[in-house]
Amino acid sequence: MNYPDSLNNLIENFKKMPGIGEKTAERLAFSVLNFDQDDIDSFSKSIKEIKSKLKKCVVCNNLTESEKCNICDDLSRDNSIICVVEDTKNLYLFEKAGNYNGKYHVLDGLISPLNGINPEDINIDSLINRVHKENTKEVIIAVKPTIEGETTSLYILKLLKDTNVVVSKIAHGVPLGSDMEYLDALTLEMAMNDRKKISE
Repeated sequence: MNYPDSLNNLIENFKKMPGIGEKTAERLAFSVLNFDQDDIDSFSKSIKEIKSKLKKCVVCNNLTESEKCNICDDLSRDNSIICVVEDTKNLYLFEKAGNYNGKYHVLDGLISPLNGINPEDINIDSLINRVHKENTKEVIIAVKPTIEGETTSLYILKLLKDTNVVVSKIAHGVPLGSDMEYLDALTLEMAMNDRKKISE
């Protein structure tokens, strides 16, 4: 279809998003055409700000607009428990479930030698440093149950073996091979409450 260049550019940009095909991109682009100028300005400002304002928390690697994220800054949370997640999306899944009151650590990936991702390529060193510096009593590994997830879990367990830290892993309710972002709040709550200790 020979759309005007400006409309075609918008469609092509929408197609860069995961799960957005040609038809959905066209539908979204035509929806934007119906925005009034204030909505257009707000939409374009929010896209610019997500790149210019968001950064990584210096403690846990969560997204924040400050040096530390609001979770790390929250004194009411249990500082002795760290829940280790693959990415920020998974952190927010647990937050939405609302049954966890500890701190987090975002790995930004999982160990996958086949894909060229080694332990030093993700945020494991900063996790271990935190455990040694803070009064950490438990590390909960909350990553997807895949080969990469298991490899990452075992590697973290090995690094924490000679500490007094309990290492546990979320359990029931998470089907083997499932992607964390598709799990509902009740499933995540069950997985967190039924976590299994994997350290000795």
